[in-house]
Amino acid sequence: MLKTESINKQIFRLSIPNIISNFSVPLLGAVDTALMGRLDNKLYLGALGLGSIMFSFIYWGFGFIRMASTGLTAQAYGEDNPKACGLLLQQSICLNRANYIADLDYAPQLT
Repeated sequence: MLKTESINKQIFRLSIPNIISNFSVPLLGAVDTALMGRLDNKLYLGALGLGSIMFSFIYWGFGFIRMASTGLTAQAYGEDNPKACGLLLQQSICLNRANYIADLDYAPQLT
């Protein structure tokens, strides 16, 4: 029984950064809405809503790579294979860079 509690504590300790990062996006939108709601024109609030939606779309568009690589990295770490962990990191960074460049190509079409 003691071993199970120890494993649960380790899993919880490892999950805390992921939980905090998932809270950050809605909190950012709430703070922006509170600040823009104080301005005179309602168009600012509408523009903020549209911008928040676009930000969330792009953020979670890149977030799939983070979620997909988490399981593979956990498997490599569990197998005590640091070389595979490093390779997964490099692959994720390359994929994110490719997505970033592709987004930059399409960004002028959004305005």
